[in-house]
Amino acid sequence: MRRRDLLAGALAFAATPAAARPVMPLHETPREMLSPPFVDGDGRDLTLADFRGRVVLLNVWATWCAPCREEMPTLDRLQAQLGGNDFHVLPLSIDRAGLGPVQRFYAEIGIRHLGQYLAEDIRAMLAFAVIGLPTTLLIDRQGRERGRLTGPAEWDSAEAIEQFQTIIAERNR
Repeated sequence: MRRRDLLAGALAFAATPAAARPVMPLHETPREMLSPPFVDGDGRDLTLADFRGRVVLLNVWATWCAPCREEMPTLDRLQAQLGGNDFHVLPLSIDRAGLGPVQRFYAEIGIRHLGQYLAEDIRAMLAFAVIGLPTTLLIDRQGRERGRLTGPAEWDSAEAIEQFQTIIAERNR
């Protein structure tokens, strides 16, 4: 009897966080952020300030990162579905070889809706406190970090889209 109770308790404990946990864990209060400079696919210098007024899903990734490569199509579909004046997926590559590998990767797997962005690896990782790839940050309209996830996710899932739409619907917080 005792073994069965332990097993039932362990199963309940394991099941609860996954069911109750949002796709992206959100912070209790928004956090101010640093923004290192980065460039887009046209070579324009940018910072996160250039995206103020929109909710941004910033994904720090690299072409050599296997989990990053696997989740990129979900980010592409998310941008196709939600991207616009209120929401933008910003896939920030930290490839040291420049935009060439990013361009080849996009062509290879058919990425059509995402822009290309590149930052200096160490500078971006320090500014965004990245400890592993991929790392994805949810940034509100005021440029503050609202949530963070290290590791891959299915960004175009119904649960993720619902979570992002909730943040998009907030005007000023």
